[in-house]
Amino acid sequence: MTDNTASDILRIAVAQLNPTVGDVAGNLAKAREARADAARQGADLLLFTELFLAGYPPEDLVLKPAFLKACERAAQDFAGDTADGGPGVIIGTPLKRKSGTHNSIIVADGGKILAERYKLDLPNYGEFDEKRVFQAGPEIQGPVNFRGVRLGIPICEDIWGDVGICETLAESGAEILLVPNGSPYYRGKVDVRHQIVIRQVIECGLPIIYANQLGGQDELIFDGASFAIGADKTLAFQMSQFEETVNVTTWKRNRSAAGVQNGNHSEGWVCSEGPMSKIPEKEEADYRACMLGLRDYVNKNGFKNVVLGLSGGIDSAICAALAVDALGEERLRAVMMPYRYTSKDSLKDAEDCARALGCRYDIVPIFEPVEGFLHTLTQLFEGTKEGITEENLQSRARGTILMAISNKFGSMVVTTGNKSEMSVGYATLYGDMNGGFNPIKDLYKMQVYALSRWRNTHVPPGALGPSGEVIPNNIIDKAPSAELRENQTDQDSLPPYPVLDDILECLVENEMGVDEIVARGHDRATVTRVEHLLYIAEYKRRQAAPGVKITKKNFGRDRRYPITNRFRDGG
Repeated sequence: MTDNTASDILRIAVAQLNPTVGDVAGNLAKAREARADAARQGADLLLFTELFLAGYPPEDLVLKPAFLKACERAAQDFAGDTADGGPGVIIGTPLKRKSGTHNSIIVADGGKILAERYKLDLPNYGEFDEKRVFQAGPEIQGPVNFRGVRLGIPICEDIWGDVGICETLAESGAEILLVPNGSPYYRGKVDVRHQIVIRQVIECGLPIIYANQLGGQDELIFDGASFAIGADKTLAFQMSQFEETVNVTTWKRNRSAAGVQNGNHSEGWVCSEGPMSKIPEKEEADYRACMLGLRDYVNKNGFKNVVLGLSGGIDSAICAALAVDALGEERLRAVMMPYRYTSKDSLKDAEDCARALGCRYDIVPIFEPVEGFLHTLTQLFEGTKEGITEENLQSRARGTILMAISNKFGSMVVTTGNKSEMSVGYATLYGDMNGGFNPIKDLYKMQVYALSRWRNTHVPPGALGPSGEVIPNNIIDKAPSAELRENQTDQDSLPPYPVLDDILECLVENEMGVDEIVARGHDRATVTRVEHLLYIAEYKRRQAAPGVKITKKNFGRDRRYPITNRFRDGG
């Protein structure tokens, strides 16, 4: 577009896609497919997400020269595609330049790279450690002239901090800000993003388009939910959450209204056409995040199927439901491994759950291996009291059987411990902690119950599992138990889960002191005991499988405490 009339309309496509870290050729192919889609929809420009060609976050892959070269070659090849007269592109890639290795974007049109821009504000907190592998851009670079429209292109964190990049771009003549992002999910994150962007719109007076990555990358879930806020501070468009899509939005230059109030422009851009998707709430959002995380971890790492121990308890039941929803019933093998303490109810509940889900169900008794271990250790353990050591042999026998099935059939073991248990060490190393990935690792026990009830009355979009009650109500209603001894329940050794979860959320997510937690109405002795258990279980968590991040502070990427740690809050 060259004439004034044409340049008063700009059709911007947002590619909310699921790249794979390190699969440069695959990501390029995905980008080309998206551009063809955008062209069919009549787009002028296609905006991709942060570091799309590399996949995000690439972590120490950025330190490999061969990886950087592969990414830059892909960027150049993709820029060459634009010679066909179709949509121009803005796409993220790492670039090594004299000023350092940068988290960058290229703008390409007409077969050429028009501009490069480098991320200035490198995040170094929580799940982010970009300062480890990237150098910040040397200076704020001005807007890019794309077909007569001046585009400001800050990258992700550039709009999250208080460094004034958006305002500077507006002062430099930018008309619209397009922001490629890799913003991971946690509960309520969409509202947080909206507020961040509204704050920047107030500062700079320009409309901001926020394009966010989709997909699971190890523990991180990128939920999409791309959107724009207009110069009037209202939601201009909202794309779907947890779904891959390429949406074209239409922007019109309003020459008569003073749409930009920063003193540099007498006209502004307004979104006249774009999606307005409903964002799922609470349980649905968490469930879909867990489902997406499990699906991508299994598929991106090349596993054909998965196996898990189905005990008749709530945790393994919801993991089975997530596996069937994410992968399909034919890709899950559920294994019940009963011992003398396994109740008839648990046997029935596990079978009913597997039948409701339609997955394969095997029963592998563990009496012989456990008794074999006990017999082997008789002489060594002579004169000692039977206790937790013997109980843990049951869990470790089950873990060994699951790993044997994994080795024999190439199935990934799904481990099923929730955040409440992992927090206080209520899990057995080399037993029920065995596995490749844990979809509920960052869900507290009461959240597991809430998601189970939700799933029994809803089928999330994209789920491959059946409708109706997939987790038998008896599993939800009965007292939780590890069933490692007669008449055992979790509450024999732990506070009631509503109490435990509240204390843990205070300690983990909110870093509250003992006195503050007691002031909420909790018993001091219980709080100090839970704090102690939280600290001493750190060595177990370091050896746990990765799992989906749901909260603001998951174990591993966000909460990094020393294993050797004698601090206790005396109040």
